[in-house]
Amino acid sequence: MNKYNKTHSILVVEDNLTDFNKIEQLILELDFIPEIRHAKNFEEASVILSSDEKFFDVVLLDLTLPDISAQNLVNEMLDSVLFCPIIVLTSNADVDLSFRLISQGVSDYLMKDGLTAAMLYKSIVCSIKRKKIFFSYDEEKIRYTDLFHLSPLPMWVYDLGTFEFLDVNEAGIRKYGYTKEEFLKMTIKEIWPEEDYPLFDEGVHSFNQYKNNFKKRYLRHQKKNRDIINVEVQSNIIYFKNQKVKLVMANDITKQIKYIKTIENQNKSLKNIAWTHSHIVRAPLAKMMSIIDFMKESDGMSAEYEDLLNHFFDSGTELDGIIRDIVKKTETINKIEDK
Repeated sequence: MNKYNKTHSILVVEDNLTDFNKIEQLILELDFIPEIRHAKNFEEASVILSSDEKFFDVVLLDLTLPDISAQNLVNEMLDSVLFCPIIVLTSNADVDLSFRLISQGVSDYLMKDGLTAAMLYKSIVCSIKRKKIFFSYDEEKIRYTDLFHLSPLPMWVYDLGTFEFLDVNEAGIRKYGYTKEEFLKMTIKEIWPEEDYPLFDEGVHSFNQYKNNFKKRYLRHQKKNRDIINVEVQSNIIYFKNQKVKLVMANDITKQIKYIKTIENQNKSLKNIAWTHSHIVRAPLAKMMSIIDFMKESDGMSAEYEDLLNHFFDSGTELDGIIRDIVKKTETINKIEDK
C-alpha cells in the first residue's frame, strides 16, 4: 500500500506480545504513516493517556488485560480518551457484548482472528471520521443551547402537532411571568388573547406554519398578569430531541407601536391645523385683502390712508405665504406616510 504524508498516532493496549506483533504488522501496511505506542496493561495505558506529551488518533484495545475486568476497563478507557475513538480487538465472538460496548461509546468491535489490514484500515478511518462528526454535532448542540438560553429575547420550542411548549429560555420566563414548569404544561395558544383565537386557529390549520421560515409576523400575546403585548415573531423548524419542532423568537414591540401611534396622532392633529389654516383662516384673509384692494382703487383717498392700506395689504400677503408653507409641509407628511 502507498503511504501518505498523514501521520496517525495509535495506542495499542495489548498484553499478549504475539498478538501485538500481528497488530503492529497490520498497522504498518496501512495507507498512512503510523506512530505506534504499546501498553501491556491498563496501568501502563493510564500513564500514557494521562501524559500531555501525545494526543492519540485512535486506541486499539484488547478486552482481556491482567489488571482490570473487561467492564471496568471499557468504562475507564472511555473516561480517559474523550476525544479519541476506541476500537476493541478481541477473540470473543459475542454479538451481545459487541452491541453493548458500542452503545457505551466504543467505536468498533473487531475479531482478531481473520483480521486483515484492509479491515483495520477501514475501521480506523471510519472511527476517526465518526468521532469528528459526533463532536462537531455536540459543539453545535452547545452553541444552540448557549444562543437559546443566553438570548436577551424570549425564545421557546413547541411541538408542531400538539402546540405544547417543549422548552423556554429565561428571557421568555421573565417576559411572560410563567415559571418554566407552568410553560411546559401549556400550549402556545394559551399566550394568545382569547379574542385572537380565531386568528390562531386559522394559522395552525394552514401549511404556513411549515414554511416561510424566518418570516416576520406581528401578533398579540398575553402575559400571565393578563397584560397584552404586541410582538414581532420569527420562527424556524428545527430538530429537537429527534423530532421536528418550531423554534420561536418573540420581540416585544409594544413601546415602539405606542410611539408610532403617538406620532400618527400628532401628524393627524397637524393635518387638522393645516386644513383649518388652508380653508378657514385663508377665507376671511382673502376677503380682507380684496376689500383693501378695492379701497386702494377708490378716488379721493389721502396719501396717509393709502400708505396705511399698503401696509395692511403687505401683511396680509405675508400671512398668506405662511399659511401656504404650512399646507405644503402637511402635503409632504402625507406623501411620506403614503409610502
